[in-house]
Amino acid sequence: MNLKLRENCKYGVAVPTSMGVRITPPNGAPVHTSNTFFMQSTSAESNVVNISSSLGIKGLVLTNFVEGSPISGFIKGELRRRNIDYIGPDIPQGGPWGYRHQFNIADSGYGTRGPRVHNDRAGEVGCTLDIKDFDLEDVFGNQGVQILHLSGLVAALSPETGRFCTQVAKAAKKHGTVISFDLNHRATFWKGREKELRAVFTEIAEITDILVGNEEDFQLCLGVEGPEAGGSDLSSKIDSFKEMINCVKKAFPNASIYGNTLRQVITVGEHLWGAITLSGDTWTVIEPRSIQILDRIGGGDGFVGGLLYGIMQGWTPDRFTAFGWASGALATTVLTDYATPADEDMVWSIYKGNARVQR
Repeated sequence: MNLKLRENCKYGVAVPTSMGVRITPPNGAPVHTSNTFFMQSTSAESNVVNISSSLGIKGLVLTNFVEGSPISGFIKGELRRRNIDYIGPDIPQGGPWGYRHQFNIADSGYGTRGPRVHNDRAGEVGCTLDIKDFDLEDVFGNQGVQILHLSGLVAALSPETGRFCTQVAKAAKKHGTVISFDLNHRATFWKGREKELRAVFTEIAEITDILVGNEEDFQLCLGVEGPEAGGSDLSSKIDSFKEMINCVKKAFPNASIYGNTLRQVITVGEHLWGAITLSGDTWTVIEPRSIQILDRIGGGDGFVGGLLYGIMQGWTPDRFTAFGWASGALATTVLTDYATPADEDMVWSIYKGNARVQR
């Protein structure tokens, strides 16, 4: 594995993101019949940072805020509480029909009733991310960042955010920051923009050091052929996933680490969860194992967050893959869509299958 992290950096992981709030009924109730909701500050990218920031490594988000918005104030307070710094402009709202932070309205599902997620992103302030609003020379050159993590969710949000992610990646690369990219394909974002987004994702992937997807992300975002997504018996497809990752490596040889999560849904409350990584020439496979689910959203982000934490610790591929797998499993045991490990042992206990009481 030829991956060297910068030393003496203020930040472990930095992310461009569009912050918003997620509201979820308690106890797995449906949204359309509920009158009580749990609200949290959220974005897929800040969810990734939360693993390492919970374990003592300060993180950073680059984002826009709505000036004077109480939702903006809530988000900033939550980020401070989570050991995550933030930089970015406060954009004037422009009246009641102007900018706002996204709302993610989530039904976690229960039993045989599957989850439903409704994204309300009209007027989203994060769509206006612009490199001129950020002193990237100070962030990457003076303060220092070990890993810049990019998500396909932000890269696909608007033409502006696609350019922003590409420019930030190039600025970080110039200063020796490692680039991580989770493809995170969303069909609703890509509809009618396939050619445009394929070009953006390809440009970022070509300079990426850690490239991550799920069963279908590599196929849909980068055009690499692979096994059919979904279905049953993921274990029987491991060789097919390896073949797909080898094709990704051939197409994007700059990366040192390639990761692929595996998920088979049994019921809302039980999934088979697995992972594959290729680090240099070293394969690590965690065969899909049964995990119990409280809320499935955020499992993939937890995996990436745990993976990056292990890489920053200088662990071997088998250890950082296992820690990523268990961090993703941890995220599915809480109502927030991000995991907040109390310590490393909480994560390792999940990997070992040790759910006994700790006294």
